[in-house]
Amino acid sequence: MSAFSRCKPAFVQLLALIQRHPGVVAVFGFLSGVASFLLVERQAELARVLALVLLVSWLWLILENILSEHIARRFGFELPPPLLRYAAQMIHQESLFFVLPFFFITTTWNSGQALFSGLLGAAALVSIIDPLYYKWVAPRRWLLLAYHSLTLFAVLLTALPIILKLTTPQSYKLALAVAAVLSFPSLLGIITVQRWWRGLLLLGLTLALGAGGWLARVWVPPATLWLSEVAVTTEFDGQNRAPGKGLKQLSVAQLRNQGLYAYTAISAPRGLDERIYHVWRHAGKEVERIALDIHGGRKKGYRAWTHKQNFPEDVVGRWQVQVLTEAGQMIGVLRFEVLASDAPSTPNAPAAVEDVVEDPVAAPVAAQDSTTEPAADIAQPKNQ
Repeated sequence: MSAFSRCKPAFVQLLALIQRHPGVVAVFGFLSGVASFLLVERQAELARVLALVLLVSWLWLILENILSEHIARRFGFELPPPLLRYAAQMIHQESLFFVLPFFFITTTWNSGQALFSGLLGAAALVSIIDPLYYKWVAPRRWLLLAYHSLTLFAVLLTALPIILKLTTPQSYKLALAVAAVLSFPSLLGIITVQRWWRGLLLLGLTLALGAGGWLARVWVPPATLWLSEVAVTTEFDGQNRAPGKGLKQLSVAQLRNQGLYAYTAISAPRGLDERIYHVWRHAGKEVERIALDIHGGRKKGYRAWTHKQNFPEDVVGRWQVQVLTEAGQMIGVLRFEVLASDAPSTPNAPAAVEDVVEDPVAAPVAAQDSTTEPAADIAQPKNQ
C-alpha cells in the first residue's frame, strides 16, 4: 500500500472539514495578512515566510491539472474533483483576505484606487459565498482564470517587495507581466472563432491588457507603502526634524513670506529603497515635481520633506501635494487652500490628508534633509 494511498483518508477528512467550516480559511487568510502587515516592520523574516507560503500555494493552483495527472500516473490515485474545487476556493480565500489589510490601509479612497480595492473586496466576498463562487465563477473557465489572474496580481504586488526587496515599479511590472500571461487562457476561452488570425488576436488582446494595466497603475494602491505622519506647515524644526503646526488654510502673504513645507513620514518594508515624489498641484495642474529617496524598515516611517518657495503669480485656490511612487502610484494626498485675503489661518489642525494612517504622538525616527534652490524648488536630499 503506497504512502499516498494511506493519506487518502486524510484528504477525505480535510474535504469534510472545509465543507463544515467554509469560513475558517477566509478568517485564517485575513489574520495571516494582518500578521504579515504588522510583522513587515518588526519581524520581516516571518512576514517573508508567510508571503512565500502563499506564493507556493499559488504554484499548485496554476499547475493543478499537470500535478493531478502526475499523481494519478505515479500513485494510481485521482484526486476527487470536489477536493480540487475546494482547494482552489481555499487558495482564493486565503490570498484575497491576506492582501486586503495591505490594500485597505494604503488606498486613497476618494480616488480611482477605490475601484481596485473595492474589486478586491468584492472578489473576497465571492470566494466565501458558495452559491456565487460555484454557480457563477467556477463553471466558467475564462472567468475563473480571470479571477486567478486578479488575485495573483494582488498577491504579487504585496509579496514581491517583502520577499525580493523589489521596488514598487519593479514589483508592479513583474506582477502585471505575470497577470497578463495568465490571462491568455481566459481569452482563449472567450475567443472561440477558428480563423487563421485567432492567434494574432489573442496575442494582441493580451498585450492590450498589459498596456491597459500599466496605464491604470495610478488606480492601484502601492500595497507596501503608506503614510504614517503628514503635515503642511510654514514652520519646520530642522534640528529635531519635526514639522510645525499643520495648516488647512493660509493667506497669500504667509505663502510669499515663509514658503511652505510638505512633510511626510513614509513606512515601507525593511531593506526597501524607494524613490518617491512630492507633486505640487494647483487647480488640477502640476506645478512642481520633487524627487525624494526613502529607506524602509522603520515603524514610524522615513521622514522626508520639501520646502517650496518659488510659487507662480496666481496662487489663490485649492492646492494638493500628491505623494507618488516612481511608477505613478499614489501613496497619499495633502490638501490645503490659499486665501486671497489675510484671513487667519487654522493652526493646530492637521493637513487635509486623504486616507493615511496618522501617528501624531510619536515622532518618526528616520530623517532626510531637503534643501531648496529658490529658483527651481528642487530638493537635494542628504542621507544621514
